[in-house]
Amino acid sequence: MPGADGSILITGARAPVALHLARLLHGAGHRVILADTPARPIAAASKACARYHRLPPPRFEPRAYADAVEELIRAEGIGLVVPTCEEVFHLALAWRGRSMPALLFAPHIELLAEVHNKHSFIRLAERLGLEVPETTLLSSRSDIEVVRGCSRELAFKPVWSRFASHVLLRPPPEALDAIAPSAAMPWVAQRFVEGEEISAYAVARQGRLKALALYRSLYRAGKGAGIFFERVGDEAARELVERIVAGTTWTGQISFDLMREPGGRVLPLECNPRAVSGLHFFRDPARFVDAVLGDGQEVAPDVTAPQTVRLAMWIYGLPAALRSGGFGGFRKAMREGDELLDWPEDSAPVKAQWPALAEIARVALRERVSLQSASTRDIEWNGPAGSASSPE
Repeated sequence: MPGADGSILITGARAPVALHLARLLHGAGHRVILADTPARPIAAASKACARYHRLPPPRFEPRAYADAVEELIRAEGIGLVVPTCEEVFHLALAWRGRSMPALLFAPHIELLAEVHNKHSFIRLAERLGLEVPETTLLSSRSDIEVVRGCSRELAFKPVWSRFASHVLLRPPPEALDAIAPSAAMPWVAQRFVEGEEISAYAVARQGRLKALALYRSLYRAGKGAGIFFERVGDEAARELVERIVAGTTWTGQISFDLMREPGGRVLPLECNPRAVSGLHFFRDPARFVDAVLGDGQEVAPDVTAPQTVRLAMWIYGLPAALRSGGFGGFRKAMREGDELLDWPEDSAPVKAQWPALAEIARVALRERVSLQSASTRDIEWNGPAGSASSPE
């Protein structure tokens, strides 16, 4: 793959997926540089990290961020930049606005924005011939009135959001008074789909699928991010992912929230053009990297056991289990799930969770937001109107 011969830069070092990707690339013989905004992200403690660079917050200082990334690329001899979180949007803007001396493993900003937007993604899937749940764009309070009468059959969510934040599932009509969609910050009203949720993590190059993991989350941090995952198999889900990847000529990482209805039909709900926890089902560095960056065939997951972050399970999973009376299920999950941060001869990141969590907690207290919001506050991308200006 062009650009993969030099050192590789992974951004979003705060995320477990960044740590995992660094370990895979390092295990395949690459020199891995990591970068992010926090002072002590977990991935920086790994033996897979040759060097960690701290960057300005891209959401609030986009030009300084782009300058720092370019300087880092030149200083470290970077050939390929692999984003893992929502900094991918800020990087794509930087690549559009200047001649960067490395390849970005992601599509252009227009395509990224299209799939990240929860309304335009559904329209895209529809154009590709896929069946989709009925989804209505809400750009004003008058748009809400059109759907208020059937609110109990719908899910409401901002078009730019993550971790199921602000989602209203089949709310009573009066609950809609609390939301105020606008042309700049619209919402969608999507038919609530009954069934089994499936998450998909994929890597593609020029529209060709190179890696795919399908899984479900049995425990979550609140309503959003999963913290305990088990693999599933579903041919309809695979076909859906293949058609979107091929139809967009996608290059990079891409993830989907899907729903399998009781009759077996799989519908797309939304798309996240970044890495998600399905990556943790790949642990063979040579096979994964050969498929993703080399000429190897598509690689299948090689991990069968459920994957989890035990610290997150104690923080989020245990209280949820106690509230629901599911403590027995929690104990079973803790016995059967493998700690996804564990890696042979690389134990430091497990201990690094504590200072990383403390840093996020300080942000949460200072900004008076949840831990989850604090963990992504400085890299979020909420559309052209909801983000800082381009660093061009």
